[in-house]
Amino acid sequence: MSPSTHYDVILIGGGHNGLVAAAYLAKAGRKVLLLEARSHLGGLAGTEELFPGFHAPVGHADAGLFSPQVIKDLRLESHGLAFHDVPAAVFAPQPDGRALTLWRDPARAKAEIARFSARDAERYPEYLRVTARLAAVLAATAAEIPPNIISPSLNDLFPWARVALKARRLGRADMMDFLRLLPMTAQEWLNEWFESPVVQAALGAHSVTGSMLGPQSSGSAYMLLYQQMGVPNAGYRSARFARGGVGAVIAALTRAAESHGVEILTDTPVARVLLENGRAVGVELADGDLLRAPVIVSNLDPRRTLFGLVGPQQLNPRLMRRVRNIRFKGSTSRLTLALSGLPKFKGAPDGHDHLTGYTLICPSLDYLEKAYDDAKYGRISANPALELHFPSLHDAALAPAGQHLVSITIQFTPYDLKGASWAKEGKRLTDLVIKTLDAYAPGFKSLVKHNHLRTPASLESDFAATEGGIMHGQMALDQWLIGRPVAGFARYATEIPGLFLCGAGTHPGGGLTGLPGRNAARAILKNRRS
Repeated sequence: MSPSTHYDVILIGGGHNGLVAAAYLAKAGRKVLLLEARSHLGGLAGTEELFPGFHAPVGHADAGLFSPQVIKDLRLESHGLAFHDVPAAVFAPQPDGRALTLWRDPARAKAEIARFSARDAERYPEYLRVTARLAAVLAATAAEIPPNIISPSLNDLFPWARVALKARRLGRADMMDFLRLLPMTAQEWLNEWFESPVVQAALGAHSVTGSMLGPQSSGSAYMLLYQQMGVPNAGYRSARFARGGVGAVIAALTRAAESHGVEILTDTPVARVLLENGRAVGVELADGDLLRAPVIVSNLDPRRTLFGLVGPQQLNPRLMRRVRNIRFKGSTSRLTLALSGLPKFKGAPDGHDHLTGYTLICPSLDYLEKAYDDAKYGRISANPALELHFPSLHDAALAPAGQHLVSITIQFTPYDLKGASWAKEGKRLTDLVIKTLDAYAPGFKSLVKHNHLRTPASLESDFAATEGGIMHGQMALDQWLIGRPVAGFARYATEIPGLFLCGAGTHPGGGLTGLPGRNAARAILKNRRS
């Protein structure tokens, strides 16, 4: 490539937010170059062939939180994006041999809940109504650029007036619930609604997804609501599964970006951001090539961008301290297993419909809290909390004929192990997970053909996710909205002119939403016009 090639924007990182931002900027007429260090696009939202014939999601397994506005604006359906309609939201087998299935049909889900508590079954429809209304307000905040609270303009405040109007329409009771819920614990919130520990766990386990918080941690109720901002899913976290696997989202985004003229280079790591007179003016590639553009956008996490690509010496001391103090706390591992067939869980109904959503190994929120307690002190949880997904049930092409793939999220596997390393402890964790599943589904172990584990340490080394933090920064109230990634720089522009952030470390945060990318592109276009 010629170093003199001119671009309006150089974007670093081909994860889903990077692709979204690139597509929006190119759609607005900018000449965009996207650089990806790996050989495949998508980052944690990609798909890879881990074993011959088995194509597994890297991190995100579904697109339930993916923005409908992004799908519409970028015409992703015309680029091949389509979704499966599945009957189950979550299947929760229990140690005593019973099992709860939350079907997407509310009437069926209510009937299931009644087997555990008649009172909870009666409360369930109202719970769905209230959480849907509250999550819609949170979703409205997620779709906007955070306000400039220091010197706001009318243009900055107008979108937030719409958000305020939406919140006001909740009515007094639901508005009070919204404000009260945000700092609460998930356990407290669910205690107000349900009495059965099984029901509470099925509706609340997602409150800690991707975070180093327990269900009894302040702010976990906010995460419970955040995870329901997308497609309604029987009160469990939003979920919908793309035809062809989650990699189909990346394929559609790639086609959309290229249709607007985005140039994409893979296997092209960036060594540093070039600065002249304190301004970002280009990038230096790992091979020494220099590329210039007046706008540089990073999809990497904030610390890796500002410390790794820019250098802390280029930051003012106050910002440097804030960036250093961003909490990442990676605590999630991903185990992928190739299976010779589907497991039979105790208490499962006939057929396989109950496995079309997620399968949850978490009998109660107390069980989840104890798993968190182990992780707090640097230990692998003795009784791991697990979330399973069988992508080959939707798309047979993801596994060889008659065989299946299961993707397992293991919550509370701390980045920093006390007195041990992940290089030594990975096999022990794999064996523990398989042993746990064998207790719920006798014979599970005999189905396992291959296994592949990604720990927080390997997520960091493979995907440049600091401390293995898949959210690019802990999802907590002090690292939300005007505090994400740090207070004072929450509007996608850094303090370095010409350098912007567009990844999950910016508002609204982690998950496969596309919103950080969309919001960042809008902020960049507004910034350049002004």
